[in-house]
Amino acid sequence: MSWIYLIIAAMFEVGWPLGFKLAQITAHKIFWIAFAVVSMTLSGYFLYIAQRGIPIGTAYSVWTGIGAVCTFLIGITFFNDATSMLRFLGIVLVVSGVVLLKIGH
Repeated sequence: MSWIYLIIAAMFEVGWPLGFKLAQITAHKIFWIAFAVVSMTLSGYFLYIAQRGIPIGTAYSVWTGIGAVCTFLIGITFFNDATSMLRFLGIVLVVSGVVLLKIGH
């Protein structure tokens, strides 16, 4: 169950940079900032619960890794963030590190 909580935490982790980005580019700044704050809070709460059954280093690394990869893909897909082979290699390395942490757990 801890891994499910960690996945939920990681999904909310994506919500706060997305909320801040949308606050910059839309007229609904307060709504998106509130969205980001709620996402941060829920992300932290679910990470807290996940760490009951997952070592802190593994939980934190997986949490930030999933958040980074998903935010990277959202940036490319919806906000025209730059793409290059080096950026994609960086994401592959992040995913590889998260997988190795899970395997080593």
